[in-house]
Amino acid sequence: MRSSQITPVDAAELDRLAAAAGVTVPVEQSPAWDRMDDAVPGRRPWRRLVWRLDGVPTAVIALTHFTGRGFTFLWAKHGPVWLVEPTAELELALRRALVAAVRAAEPKVVFVRLHARHRAPDLRELLQTVTYDRTVVLDLGREEEEILASMKKRGRRDVRKALRETSLTAGEETGLDRSAFSELYQLLVETSGRDRFGISAEEHYWTMLEALGPEHARLFVTRREGRALAWGIVTVNDGRATYYYAASNAEGRRAGAADLLVWHMTCALRASGVHTFDLMGIDSDRAPQLTGVRDFKTKFSEEVTEVDGAWDVPVHPTWYGVLVAALAAKRRAVATARELPGRARTLAGRLRGTGGAEQRDE
Repeated sequence: MRSSQITPVDAAELDRLAAAAGVTVPVEQSPAWDRMDDAVPGRRPWRRLVWRLDGVPTAVIALTHFTGRGFTFLWAKHGPVWLVEPTAELELALRRALVAAVRAAEPKVVFVRLHARHRAPDLRELLQTVTYDRTVVLDLGREEEEILASMKKRGRRDVRKALRETSLTAGEETGLDRSAFSELYQLLVETSGRDRFGISAEEHYWTMLEALGPEHARLFVTRREGRALAWGIVTVNDGRATYYYAASNAEGRRAGAADLLVWHMTCALRASGVHTFDLMGIDSDRAPQLTGVRDFKTKFSEEVTEVDGAWDVPVHPTWYGVLVAALAAKRRAVATARELPGRARTLAGRLRGTGGAEQRDE
């Protein structure tokens, strides 16, 4: 039988092991994310762990403790970080060791959320959030003209058109003050209403910028005559950047502000030594909700990149089953409540029609 052991490590040791294996550490697995977790209510850094198989460091993982409504769970966002190529067998062995370690150390944790490459019976679809397993990653280790040439024809056309629009200016505004960010947040409100997705309160995005700091969270804006038309928050760690949040208004969509923004971010990130730029998620069988962003993101690259999606791993299967049932019931109730106004209008119309007929008969 092979020896499997999970032990705590500090952030420096996690980084050392990753560097020795030649792998990058996502920002969510870095110490910078601890500041984010400390600043957000209901979250806190939990532990960093190394999994050794037969004494050999095989994966490292940083977990965040989340407190929900009556339950707790751990989330290793974009973790584990594998120090070897993960097979299905290795992933399963790590999950088993991790579940046992969590159950012993934190008995009230209901499930662990982590990323996995291979589907398996112990993995569950996420309870309340959306994951992605396909994305677009731009290789910034090339000259700007090479990056432009690698885009689809439509991407090159839209970038060049936006560059010719002299009324537009794109720039980095990392470090702006709170009142200036409030203006930008209104673009996100408009984007949410237009594209029908939920957003967090303004405080969440501001906390992210402050907690991660300019080294790990950069803000870029496209403006026209001083008015913000599009903006994006980009996270950076270990030579890797991710387009985390984005927003644009109707004027910006018409003017190509987002195209100019992506190109400016690409050039600025490349100039600062970033190697890859992940545009963060397009649709797949697991994420049909992301269909709306596919056309925009894929025009910047001829290639789509497969990545490890997130899954829930029950630590206490019975408790987890109760949560699944409760959430399903809540969703049915919400759906019914949304249908009620329409049903009421339909019923009222039918009653009015019936009443009129009865009066005519009389």
